[in-house]
Amino acid sequence: MVEVPATEFVKNFGQYKERAQREAIAVTSHGRTSGYFVSEHEYLEYMLLKTRARHAYHVSELPEETISALAKAEMDPSHDHLNALLD
Repeated sequence: MVEVPATEFVKNFGQYKERAQREAIAVTSHGRTSGYFVSEHEYLEYMLLKTRARHAYHVSELPEETISALAKAEMDPSHDHLNALLD
């Protein structure tokens, strides 16, 4: 990945726009990365991964439909033998 100061990125935007089609560009400001410039393909892939990511909730934040589904859930009878392990 290429790392480039913001001032150089602005001055040579066209060059980095083309380069971003091949690899991500880290844009820095005062020695720290402030963002990344990526191709549309990379961005869409990122967004797809983001939508597929699991979401963890604190119990108090659970959506009502999830609480309802959990309340109605039943164990498959083929796992009844596991209940004996709890006794």
